[in-house]
This record gives sequence, structure tokens and C-alpha cells, in this order.
Amino acid sequence: MTAGVLRRVGLALGLPIVLVVAWWFTSASSTDFYFPPLRKILEVFPDTWFGARMYDDVLPSLGRLGVGYAAALVLGIGIGMAIGSSRWLRALVEPLLEFLRAIPPPVLVPILVLIAGIGNTMKILVIISGCLWPVLLNAVEGVRAVDEVLADTCRSYRIRGRLRWWHLVLRSASPQIVAGARQALSVGIILMVISEMFAASSGIGFTVIQFKDGFQIPQMWSGVILLGLLGVLLSVLFRIAEHQVLGWYHGSRAQQKER
Repeated sequence: MTAGVLRRVGLALGLPIVLVVAWWFTSASSTDFYFPPLRKILEVFPDTWFGARMYDDVLPSLGRLGVGYAAALVLGIGIGMAIGSSRWLRALVEPLLEFLRAIPPPVLVPILVLIAGIGNTMKILVIISGCLWPVLLNAVEGVRAVDEVLADTCRSYRIRGRLRWWHLVLRSASPQIVAGARQALSVGIILMVISEMFAASSGIGFTVIQFKDGFQIPQMWSGVILLGLLGVLLSVLFRIAEHQVLGWYHGSRAQQKER
């Protein structure tokens, strides 16, 4: 392992380790019922989440997040590219987009409960309603920023239709689309929890609320830690996928810096 890799790993893990150590020692002698020692929270963590709740709550939550996030990516990229490539369509729908994206997705939860009930459909729609906008708006801006020289080159070589969309438009817009997808992932995790706190019968958010109502405070805190760990894991997986999708882009930027 090179020194550069060790340095990056150290920078990534340094602050979390310091915070965990600080939390451990500052809470070690705590007698506050609502803020138990970290030691006690970690003791209940395995029994709380690595048993039946892994299948009854954690995996269903991740499944709903995956479906909602994937649907938001497909809709956001498709609609965003269509809007971004048409001036008249962009001018027509821009006021509506500004109105809709200003509505906080949690406000839509009661409305979606009335429309879709309290099942998985409602929770997935809540996730889609929040994840859609970062992807869609970044896709619009990415398509608008396509290099005119490359566009003229495609016209000169008569590259049209599907080939033009795939090799020019989507490829040129992909850095901004990925940036929007990264933002949408964070929003999706938040909305996954919020949707499970309203009229739900399973999920991490539902279980954390149940622990709170039952005054099972260490278990409640263990749910908060679980959500943080899932967020870190999903972020790492996203970075791996990003480097695969945008390998050409990062390589191009690295070459420009070396010049």
C-alpha cells in the first residue's frame, strides 16, 4: 500500500475515530437515562440489529431505498435530458419545476398516504419525490453545457440519433448527472427514515420510533448509529461506482493537471 493511499485512508478515518473515542470517554460515567454510555449502546447493538430485525426491518428499508433511488435516476435522467435538449420545452416547464422542487418531500407524506396507503408504494414514492430533483436538474444543466465544438463535430460526421445521444449528450452530461445522483443518495436515506416514521409497520425508522416510545434508549441510539454506518457504506459503494462510470473523466482531468 503506497504512502498516498495510507494518507487518504488516515484522513478519511482520523476524524471519525477521534469522535468515537471522545464519545466513549465523555459518556463513560453518564447516568443520564436519555444519554447512556457508548459502551452500553454498543453492547445492545448486535442483539438489536443482527437478528430477526435484519430481515424484518433493515433489508426492507434498503430494498425500498434501492427501488426509489433507481426509479428517480431513470426518471431524472430521462426527463432531464429531454428538457435540457429543447429550449421551448425548458422555457415551458421551468416555472413548474421551480414550484415543485420548492415543496419539501416530507410535506407530501400525508398526501401520499391518502393516495397510496401505508404500504411500500407510499414509501417508495416519498423517496422518488425527493431524489428526483437533484438528478433531473443536474441532467438539464449537463445537457445544456454540451461542448459546442463537439456538437459541431458530430454534425460534420453525421453522427445522429441514438449514437449522438449516447456518445455526446449523455457522456458530456454524465459528470453533472453523477453529482446530482450523489446528492440524491443522501436525500434518499433521509426520506427512507422519514417515510417509515409515519403510518408504518416495519423499517429502521419505524423501529427507532418504537424504541423511543418504549423508552428503550440504548436500542434507539443503536438505530441512529446503524443509519450512520449504512450512510458511510452506501457512500463508499457510490464512490466505487462513480470511478467506474467516470473513469475517463477523472483520467482526463488528471492529464490536464499534469500539463
